[in-house]
Amino acid sequence: MSQPLSPSEQVDNVSQFFQIHPENPQARLIKQAVEIIRKGGVVIYPTDSSYAIGCQIGDKNAVERVRRLRQLDDKHNFALICCDLSQLGLFAKIDTGTFRLLKAHTPGPYTFILNATREVPRLLLHPKKRTIGLRVPSHPIALALLAELGEPLMSVTLILPGETEPLEDPYEMRQLLEKQVDLIIDGGFGGNKASTVINLADGEPEVIRVGCGDPAPFLVEA
Repeated sequence: MSQPLSPSEQVDNVSQFFQIHPENPQARLIKQAVEIIRKGGVVIYPTDSSYAIGCQIGDKNAVERVRRLRQLDDKHNFALICCDLSQLGLFAKIDTGTFRLLKAHTPGPYTFILNATREVPRLLLHPKKRTIGLRVPSHPIALALLAELGEPLMSVTLILPGETEPLEDPYEMRQLLEKQVDLIIDGGFGGNKASTVINLADGEPEVIRVGCGDPAPFLVEA
């Protein structure tokens, strides 16, 4: 594990570290966090499943920084973290049946793979399927960030290369990643499971990854 930098070794590009209340987020710190995002910053923040890495959806440089940090190829489905279903509907093609399914399970610890609309920047799409992951979390800090930002966050789970579970401890995140991100939001100890991923792009629901959301409602009997 990386050792923390001594004060003499720290430089200007060390990330900021905000301690934000997980149930009653301080408005001042949320505003400062969103300013960092709008200026092209890469931010670690808590969700209702685990910690995630986020940035502004149209910022190519920030998205590429996230790709490098996670060592992701261009076939990885990024997720757009939305504040509610109406926002989600701007970025995905949703029929009546899909809407009912989403309404029953959002907000919550699920990421849904859906066919993207033209509102989604090309660099976030799966290159062949033109799909995008979409999620509506229930965590107060994530929702406060989204409300202040006024648009979705591009996001991926904070799982480091070579690991299978997300980082849980904000202080460990600070040790490992303070030179690679612009802000770490400490909202307390996080979960160690990512969201459950459900593919709704091909009609019948398909469970792609089992995480902390119960997959049972989406399992189709043979």
